Amino acid sequence: MKFGPVPVGEAEGAILAHSERVAAGRIPKGTWLTAAHIADLMEAGATEVVVARLAPGDVHEDAAAMQIAEALRGPGLLADGAATGRVNLRARAAGIVEVDVPAIETVNRVNPAITVATVAAWARLGARGLAVTVKIIPFAVAQEDVAEACARAHAAVRLREPSVTSATLIESVGGAARSDKGRDAVQVRLDRFGVALSERVVVPHEVADIAAALRAASGEVLLILTGSATSDIADTAPAAVRVAGGQVLHYGMPVDPGNLLFIGRLGSKVVIGLPGCARSPALNGADWVLERMICGVAPEDIDIPAMGVGGLLKEIPSRPRPREG
Repeated sequence: MKFGPVPVGEAEGAILAHSERVAAGRIPKGTWLTAAHIADLMEAGATEVVVARLAPGDVHEDAAAMQIAEALRGPGLLADGAATGRVNLRARAAGIVEVDVPAIETVNRVNPAITVATVAAWARLGARGLAVTVKIIPFAVAQEDVAEACARAHAAVRLREPSVTSATLIESVGGAARSDKGRDAVQVRLDRFGVALSERVVVPHEVADIAAALRAASGEVLLILTGSATSDIADTAPAAVRVAGGQVLHYGMPVDPGNLLFIGRLGSKVVIGLPGCARSPALNGADWVLERMICGVAPEDIDIPAMGVGGLLKEIPSRPRPREG
């Protein structure tokens, strides 16, 4: 691509690099200049304009951005139209965004003129939420670089949509009075994905009672919110999963708030032992696990130890022992 100032009389067929004011208003940057534009510029007194001219083998910014966006686009994403060298990929429905991070990094190393920005891996989006933006910095880029970026993209971003439709929340209580706070917070989280919460289940904080509730639960995902914190993998709620005939796959996570979470299985159903902070609507580690479960990620495929980087979340007012003070 050739870029720079030229006499107005020689600018026809080039791309205007900077907007120019004329009698009829303004010619925006990126405009392919026609004879009529040249006449308007001359009438306005312009003698020189900065333009870009595509060289053989160059691809216009809009076409390049669309090619790369389509190469990146995995299932569940929709592409907006191209404009000013930009194409956005948006969520078709509510879900979470799975990103092949190494692939995105290699695409961004092809040429500084080619840029791809995504939301964080596993970010939750609503319908039409913005997942990816592809932006070509100059007005054109070499076809060989576009081809290389497309080859490296290989559907690197996809939307995982909900794969379950129902969940059961089992609340265990000790001496404290029953509260609606936890159920209300869980309901909000499930509503984001259109997952129905089954009838209320409240049982004493005893292994046998929680185990019986687990066996009887109708939901596809089983959630346990205990009246007392789960302090060990042998504590009441994990023990109840095992007594019910299930298994505990993982206990504890390097996300704060959210440390005291556990994951298990009971037959074909996933069991999540929620930390106490799940009673708050604020983001916590349980959100990250619950969202992936709802969207079909097997618990064995969730790398909980890797959540530590970025896992120091905002303090919640209800924390009994704040991190500071």
